[in-house]
Amino acid sequence: MIRILAFVLALGCAVPALAQAPAATDQQNTVYLDTKDGRVVIKLRNDLAPAHAARIKQLTREGFYNNVPFHRVIPGFMAQTGDGQRGDGTGGSKYPALKAEFSTVPFTRGIVGMARTSDPNSANSQFFIMYGDAASLNNQYTVIGQVVSGMDVVDKIKKGSAGNNGSVSDPDKIVKMSVAADAK
Repeated sequence: MIRILAFVLALGCAVPALAQAPAATDQQNTVYLDTKDGRVVIKLRNDLAPAHAARIKQLTREGFYNNVPFHRVIPGFMAQTGDGQRGDGTGGSKYPALKAEFSTVPFTRGIVGMARTSDPNSANSQFFIMYGDAASLNNQYTVIGQVVSGMDVVDKIKKGSAGNNGSVSDPDKIVKMSVAADAK
C-alpha cells in the first residue's frame, strides 16, 4: 500500500512539470528549419504569441524562408534570419507589422524570438534563435518558440563578429523551412 501511495504521489508531482514543457508533438505548431548542417525542430508557442506563430507558419508555407540567410549571428548571443525580402536584415514580408505579444518566458538558450525595430509593434518576418541567456530581452521581444532538437545545428551556423553587429559575410542559409504537418 505504501508503494502505491508513493507512486501516486510521485506521479502527481511529475504531471505539472510535464505540462509546462512545450512538446514537439503538435505537428501544426512545429516547424523544421533545414540547414546544410542538419535540421532544427522548433515548437511554435501559439499559446504565447498566436499572431506571430500564425505569421511564421503562413510565411513558411509560402516558401518565404527558403534560401534566406542568417544575416546577423553574434557568438554567445543569437542567430538572426528571416529577411526573405532583401536578405540583409532591412526587409520583411508583404504583410503588415505585428502587434507585440510579450510574455514572461525568459530569453534563454534555444528560445526563438521575433526581431523588430525600436517600435515594439514592428515585428514582421525576421526571427532569432538564442545561443545563451539574455535577460535584457525579457518582456521586450516576443517569444515565438523554442528549439526542441537541433541546437547542435544552430551552434554550427557561421558567426559574424560582435564588433560588426554580427554581420556575416557569405552567410549560411535556411535551405528549407516547413511546417511539420506538411512535411513529407
